[in-house]
Amino acid sequence: MKNARWPGGCHLTLVVWLVIFCFFAAAFAKTPVRKIPRTNDNSALGVQLNTKNRQRVVINNGLVEVTFSSPSGDVTGIKYKGIDNVLEIENDEDNRGYWDVVWNKPGKPIIVRQDPHILLGATDFRVIMEDENQVEVSFTKTWDLSMGKSTVPLTVDKRYILRRGQSGLYMYTILERLEGWPDVDMDQIRVVFKLQKDKFHYMALSDSRRRIMPMPEDRTSGQTLDYKEAVLLTKPINPELRGEVDDKYQYSCEDKDNKVHGWIAEDPPVGFWMITPSNEFRVGGPNKQDLTSHVGPVVLNMFTSTHYAGKDLNTAYRNGEPWKKVLGPVFVYLNSVSPKEDSLLLWEDAKEQMSIEVNQWPYDFPQSEDFPSSDQRGAVTGQLLVRDRYINGRPMHASSAYVGLAAPGDVGSWQKEAKGYQFWIRADRHGHFVIKNVRAGNYSLYAWVPGVIGDYKIKLGYLVYEPPRNGPTLWDIGTPDRSAAEFYVPDGYPTLMNKLYTRDPAEKFRQYGLWNRYSDLYPNDDLVYTIGISDVKDWFFAHVTRDAGNNTYDPTTWRIIFELENVNRNENYTLRLALASATASEIQVRFNNPSSVRPLFTTGAIGKDNAIARHGIHGLYWLYGIDVPGSQLVEGKNTVYLTQSRSDGPFFGVMYDYIRLEGPRGT
Repeated sequence: MKNARWPGGCHLTLVVWLVIFCFFAAAFAKTPVRKIPRTNDNSALGVQLNTKNRQRVVINNGLVEVTFSSPSGDVTGIKYKGIDNVLEIENDEDNRGYWDVVWNKPGKPIIVRQDPHILLGATDFRVIMEDENQVEVSFTKTWDLSMGKSTVPLTVDKRYILRRGQSGLYMYTILERLEGWPDVDMDQIRVVFKLQKDKFHYMALSDSRRRIMPMPEDRTSGQTLDYKEAVLLTKPINPELRGEVDDKYQYSCEDKDNKVHGWIAEDPPVGFWMITPSNEFRVGGPNKQDLTSHVGPVVLNMFTSTHYAGKDLNTAYRNGEPWKKVLGPVFVYLNSVSPKEDSLLLWEDAKEQMSIEVNQWPYDFPQSEDFPSSDQRGAVTGQLLVRDRYINGRPMHASSAYVGLAAPGDVGSWQKEAKGYQFWIRADRHGHFVIKNVRAGNYSLYAWVPGVIGDYKIKLGYLVYEPPRNGPTLWDIGTPDRSAAEFYVPDGYPTLMNKLYTRDPAEKFRQYGLWNRYSDLYPNDDLVYTIGISDVKDWFFAHVTRDAGNNTYDPTTWRIIFELENVNRNENYTLRLALASATASEIQVRFNNPSSVRPLFTTGAIGKDNAIARHGIHGLYWLYGIDVPGSQLVEGKNTVYLTQSRSDGPFFGVMYDYIRLEGPRGT
């Protein structure tokens, strides 16, 4: 089925043959709006809008009162539970709750936060809906040439919704470029809230990632480390934090897990949470990593960014390319408990509210025609199998496969795609999947399977993935899961620790400075891995440079030693090289001759994801299939030399996902 008509006359175009269902509103009964517990006597009040002051728009539902600047549309105040403003009142009004975009013209410097033109400010205000149950307001700006070259060529419609009985603010924005508008790069689009630093001290990202945080003054008085975001706390206000490292990238999260995060104040006990009920408007697929909350206290929702991807993520708009996208809605949720209760109940309640919001997606109350409700969306269902004849003669279930719809493109192109919508789901253990609530549009259906190398673009009428394979496995290193987590992650430096990550071994990679541990462990000679003798924990998690002193760094060459009993010198062998990350690096491959001028294979200069420096155990995924002539192998002992040849800094390097040597085809 190629063209399936959806409600409203829209079409979904797929390059696959699958069963496609249209679901109407009755098919997905909405979860009733929860009556927020612990509210005051005014909780039953209707929503009220006040626009008497031309420079202010105020919306109040008896639980929260939100103030916006007009017509720019920044959130300047949120009154809740006796706190006149949970946002930082010492900041300028346009530096409390705002949307912004990091952008530049091709070949020109990036517009930075200090420049007011980064803000997605508006010039007009209007009321979209107003009754006792809901108020929706809009702040818009329409770009034209008269605005000059210093304003991003983008039409902006910022929407805010306050609903009766809901302890929080829904928000979304509609961004649009018309055909013929100037070329531009838009590397980052986000919404930012800056909370009162004297009240909000406890941050929570997950059950295992929550703690009392440093103050912004602690970063100012601290020692900046190898890059400006990382600071050693030397004189913190809270003496228990002395000697720790703070870095906003230590609190990054994969988008698939980034549904709720925020802060807790103690006096009074109040929580401020960012809830993201869907990832359809985010970029780069489910494993894309991004920022969450960090010292400030700051709460973010990153809709687009080049973090952990670099410019390989396509954020360039060229040749008058038109574009339109709805970012959100997301929910800013506030909650409270009595002073006698444990304030961590606020985190438990925030998780519960997140589940409610997820179950209500897609919302039926936003008024923009650009946000389709459930009766205007469809679903894709199917089953994915994997056939690898060197493992099993019959197709195997693609257990826990990631299956997703994204813009049409080449195999694996979804991880570099930033302009359209994406819809991802995990298949069950039999490879069955159902992708619900899909917007009408043109998509390809992609998949990748943990434990299996490569990417799959599902073709018409064919749902069996045959991963890259030329011959039987002679040896392999690692697990093909797009992460370096299974390899050796060293302990961090005792003087550069973040105590949040000292308890869970799975989070060790978030400690600062681990790239330097390679030089400590291998001060003279490089890593050697012997097949059949070495263990996966003998493989360092990142192939980085060696610190040679005086701010210089040397290339490094790792060796893999293996034995072959028989060699077919007339046939090709295959080396599969899967990388979980790459930053300004080049891997050169040689067999049995480390001094040969020309390597058998080179990746060339690859990667800008900076995952090594930013404590990410993966960035973008790279896969290479390298033909190895049998004439380069010998019976007995062989050695693969992997040289990371670029060494202009400490963060140049790769993380390996999986390496495999295959015998000749047909063996």
